Amino acid sequence: MRHLGSVNHLGRTSTHRKAMLSNMAASIILHKRITTTIAKAKALKMYVEPLITKSKEDTTHSRRVVFSYLQNKEAVNELFREISAKIMKRPGGYTRILKTGFRSGDNADMCIIELVDYNENMLAAAAPKAKAAKKSRRAGTKKRAETAVEAKTKVDAPDAKTKASEVKEIIENSAPSTEESTETKE
Repeated sequence: MRHLGSVNHLGRTSTHRKAMLSNMAASIILHKRITTTIAKAKALKMYVEPLITKSKEDTTHSRRVVFSYLQNKEAVNELFREISAKIMKRPGGYTRILKTGFRSGDNADMCIIELVDYNENMLAAAAPKAKAAKKSRRAGTKKRAETAVEAKTKVDAPDAKTKASEVKEIIENSAPSTEESTETKE
């Protein structure tokens, strides 16, 4: 039985797999986006996200731990300077996998794996949009209620006319016309 056998060996020895994931992690940190197969992207996601979480705490120990995984000074500096500042409020899920189709040579499933906070196109699309009017299944009952109110105002016609005339007077009194303003100056 294979209990907790969640590691994808990717058809490589452990040293080869560790070196490959280290190189891919450094590349995604430096370039913010790489193209690879889906199996490698899923393995890389499990490899790089704990390192990004570790970068939230900028201590010598956490830098040394991350360097032991990446073996790349530039990637460690980039991770602790730029990326950690941008992802500080994010509780997890720092990478995104976007499927792109199949590779022409061997028909492998290909994808793009990228850092979430660095895709400017998706960030612009996720900007807050104006909310559309809420659609209700009970729209018919609302219309019936409005027509009932209109019918009641028709019955009370004298009151409606007086209210309308009062509203007009209030509007006229609150906004002085240009003729009145010239008269008061003279």
